[in-house]
Amino acid sequence: MEEPAKAGPIETQKIEPPVPFEPWISLFLTWLQLEKGLSKNTIDSYETDLAQCALFLHELGVKHWREAHLENYSAWLAALTDKEYSAASLSRKLSALRMMIRYLVSEGEMDDNHTELLGNPRRGRALPHSLTIEEMEKLLSAPDLSTSLGKRDRALLELMYGSGLRVSEICSISMNSISTDEGFARVFGKGSKERVIPVGRHAIEAIRNYLHGGRPFFTKDGTGSEMFLSMRGKAISRKTVWLLVKEYAKKAGIEKKVSPHGLRHSFATHLLLGGG
Repeated sequence: MEEPAKAGPIETQKIEPPVPFEPWISLFLTWLQLEKGLSKNTIDSYETDLAQCALFLHELGVKHWREAHLENYSAWLAALTDKEYSAASLSRKLSALRMMIRYLVSEGEMDDNHTELLGNPRRGRALPHSLTIEEMEKLLSAPDLSTSLGKRDRALLELMYGSGLRVSEICSISMNSISTDEGFARVFGKGSKERVIPVGRHAIEAIRNYLHGGRPFFTKDGTGSEMFLSMRGKAISRKTVWLLVKEYAKKAGIEKKVSPHGLRHSFATHLLLGGG
């Protein structure tokens, strides 16, 4: 199992917000500097947080702060949680977002402040929801195997659940890292530490099915050796994995909150129940 996060991922690269969102961020940051007298470091941190949120909303199809709804902000925070940001980092990001939306409402640029309905991140990481074996079977059966997309998603879910891989490892694992003949995978986890893990029979079968009847559909000029590809022929992203897990959980009729890390937790729970 993963250790509790002591600090969020280090953000060393400046994030550029999409153009429709940027003017409002600049207005807010200027107001913070002139009216609140906050330090440059704090303002820079807020700028990174807001640009990160704006980019996430833009990728969801939201074109302006006015169009964002509560579920959009919740999805952003959930995605950050899956990326293992600490509760302190999440609180700061949420605080920056709340302050800016409150400012835009006060200036008449927005009518409602949905962020006030968001719960505060809890200190200390709560255990993710674990699925029952029956729920897990329903989730794994949700992808449509008559399509290339369904074959990809079945293989991804089977490998994530059957091996306990982290979502970052799923996104970066290459075809050469998995031996379908011997049933193991070689992955590089946190701290670039290499480990060899067993891969279950069902996952191996799903991977073979995907490699022969699914992955060729996704390949494009310049496609690398990554196992799981997006429609653009690039390595699948963490956000896409998070969204497809949610989508298939809904399709399977699972009412629990399901996340990629929840599948990893389910893997460990079921392994212990089976005597592992």
